[in-house]
Amino acid sequence: MAPARPYRSALRAAQARATRGRVLQAATVLFARLGYGRATMRAVASQAGVSVPTVEALFGTKARLLKAAIDVAIAGDDEPVPMLDRDWAAQARAAADPESLLATISGVIAAAQQRSAGLVLSVFEGAASDPELAGLAGQMSAQRATMAAWIVGQLAALAPLRTGITGEMAADTVFALMEPALFDRLTRQRDWTTARYRDWIALSLRHLLVPDEAAAPRSRPSRRRAST
Repeated sequence: MAPARPYRSALRAAQARATRGRVLQAATVLFARLGYGRATMRAVASQAGVSVPTVEALFGTKARLLKAAIDVAIAGDDEPVPMLDRDWAAQARAAADPESLLATISGVIAAAQQRSAGLVLSVFEGAASDPELAGLAGQMSAQRATMAAWIVGQLAALAPLRTGITGEMAADTVFALMEPALFDRLTRQRDWTTARYRDWIALSLRHLLVPDEAAAPRSRPSRRRAST
């Protein structure tokens, strides 16, 4: 029996990827609109134009589907590239001063919050009654803590933290400011734009963590030299 032709395999892979994309898009819309409880697998399948078994074959459970939708929303795409291996992270590592670093980071945080905050909140709201969601909530909190610690590490490489602020306190500060409920309340209840939230995140992190004399852009890219 002759082996399958390469172009057929490529076509099937492209079709599978397109199907996955439609399911994730449908899930994102329905989870945000209906909440976790009311957004059934059947509703997602219908919205995506596929069968329920197809959705289950791709993602398994509804909680795993929600996690996949959140991952895509946070990253902005479905590419299998960890957040800290993406181009924005390389740009942040190359920042020459805290101001430039925080400009990059706050832009990434704001965009991710705009896409994902509603989905993430649905996880924490349902965690009390759903063990699988409880596990997912713990995983997402751990991921946010990792990101917060990474941000503090990048800041500390450029300037000392404010007097009296330990690395742990700084990481907890970043963790709190990245809370999706905070973004949700500011944009929904206080009518903030995402741009205003972005600028507030950068300003808050700078004032809370970085000494005033170290916050301004430097004339020479000292860290860029240190990394070569």
